[in-house]
Amino acid sequence: MNKNLLITGANGQLGSELQQLAAHYPLFRFFPTDVDTLNLCNKRDIESFIQQNKIDYVINCAAYTAVDKAEEDVELCYKINRDAVRNLAEAAVGKAKIIHVSTDYVFDGTSQSPLKETDKTNPQSIYGKSKLDGEQILMEISPESIIIRTAWLYAAFGNNFVKTMIRLGKEKESLNVVSDQWGTPTYAGDLAKAILDIIMFGEKTLGFASGIYHYTNEGICSWYDFCLKIHELAGIKTCKVHPVSSAEYPVKAKRPMYSVLDKTKIKSTFQLEIPQWEKSLEKMTVIL
Repeated sequence: MNKNLLITGANGQLGSELQQLAAHYPLFRFFPTDVDTLNLCNKRDIESFIQQNKIDYVINCAAYTAVDKAEEDVELCYKINRDAVRNLAEAAVGKAKIIHVSTDYVFDGTSQSPLKETDKTNPQSIYGKSKLDGEQILMEISPESIIIRTAWLYAAFGNNFVKTMIRLGKEKESLNVVSDQWGTPTYAGDLAKAILDIIMFGEKTLGFASGIYHYTNEGICSWYDFCLKIHELAGIKTCKVHPVSSAEYPVKAKRPMYSVLDKTKIKSTFQLEIPQWEKSLEKMTVIL
C-alpha cells in the first residue's frame, strides 16, 4: 500500500509537523517541497514533479498567511492562495488526490454558534477572499478533493501566537490581548496527524471522502484566555495580561469575532478523536 505524498509548503508550521510524523507512517513516502524546490506558479513544473515521482496524494500546506500585509500585497496573496491552487488542481487531475488546507477567514465572524461546512461564506479580508477563491477553484477543477478549514494554528515551528506570547511574556511586565474574539486554537501536530489518518482511512476503506471539512482542537476560548493558558503552562508569572476589545487593538485586516468551527462531520466521517485545545497546548509548551 506504499503511497507517495507531495507536501507543499513543507517548511511551514503544518508542513514541518507532517514531516515529523513520517516515521509513524512507514507506508507513506514523503516528498516535502517549498518555494525553493517546487514552483507552484508553474503548472508544468508541478505536472513534471507529480509524474516523475508517481505522486498519489498532494497535501497543500502552501499559503500566503500574512493577514494584515495581504491588504496591501494583494497580487501576491491571490497568486499563492488562488492561482497556485488552480495549478495544483489542473496538474493533479487524474493522477493524484488533493488535500487542501483552508481557513476560518472564509466566514464573516458574525455567527453565534459553531460554524458548519454548509454555512454561508462571507470573507471580510483579502486573505479570506483569496482563500475562498482557492477553495472554489479547486472544487470546480477537482471535485474529488478534500478541503480542511482550520483556525488559530500554532506549532513548535515558525512564528505563531504561542511562541510570541511566551517571548513577550518573558520580556515585558504587561501585555494587552484581545478578549472579544472567540475561536479554538489548533495544534498543527494534531492537524497533521488527522490529515495522514484521513489518507489511511481512505486507503483502508477504498474510498476518498471528498468535500469540505472543519478541523480545530476541541473547546472554545478568546485570545486573552489562550494567552493566560500559554503563560500558565510556560511558567510565566511576572507578566500581567490585560483584556482589551478589538476596537482598542486596531489592525488592517478585519478578524472574525467568532470562528468556532463545528467538527461533527470530520469526526464522524473519518472516525477521528480530537484533543481539547488545553491538552494539545500542554504538549506544545513541553516541546518548547
